[in-house]
Amino acid sequence: MRTVHADRISLEPQTAAHADEMFVVLSDPAIYEHENEPPSSVEWLRTRFTKLESRLSADGREQWLNWVIRLPGSELIGYVQATVLADHRAQIAYEMKSSHWGQGLGYAATSAMIVELIEHYQVVHLSAVLKQSNSRSRRLLERLGFALASPEAWIAEQIEPDEILMIKDVAG
Repeated sequence: MRTVHADRISLEPQTAAHADEMFVVLSDPAIYEHENEPPSSVEWLRTRFTKLESRLSADGREQWLNWVIRLPGSELIGYVQATVLADHRAQIAYEMKSSHWGQGLGYAATSAMIVELIEHYQVVHLSAVLKQSNSRSRRLLERLGFALASPEAWIAEQIEPDEILMIKDVAG
């Protein structure tokens, strides 16, 4: 993995050294309006980040690519991540501190990650799963060119009733 520079942000490969600063970011309760919960402690987060530094699943079939989002003033504001599968598909996710929502930074970070996935990991198909109630995330994905997947894809991916699956094909 490498650092990716984009408009107004940089994406740094996530490491355990980011845990203290990311704990503060991920403690923002607004992030969890739709799902999940904040990390229980800095130690828990550091252990999680250490595991993810392998960049591979235990069976070696998936690449785990995680970047923290850094502003030019050196503040971390969130992360973007992708699970890259052997068939050149990637499942993406992202989280960002609510004080930075609505400024185009999520778009910049996710867009930069997608370009990196296409150019350096040969990804041709992207997907994201989100809660149906998360209209902010859905708008971001639509702006990035994602569309709702077919009902058959929802079944194949075992999407929960309160979730939606959005996809983007980038082969061309």
